[in-house]
Amino acid sequence: MGESKHIGFRVDEETLEKLRYVASYEGRSINGHLMYLAREDIRRFEKEHGQIDISEAQKS
Repeated sequence: MGESKHIGFRVDEETLEKLRYVASYEGRSINGHLMYLAREDIRRFEKEHGQIDISEAQKS
């Protein structure tokens, strides 16, 4: 993996608290849990639609 990037993420208080709870339960930080969820979603998407071509994705 390359250099880490920062993104802003707006979330309501209830969702944030529930996310914090789930992340803690799973032994992750909120950031770590969001990365886990993102990677799982990418795996699911690529399984269904095929490998994502990053050079094409960057054009979107």
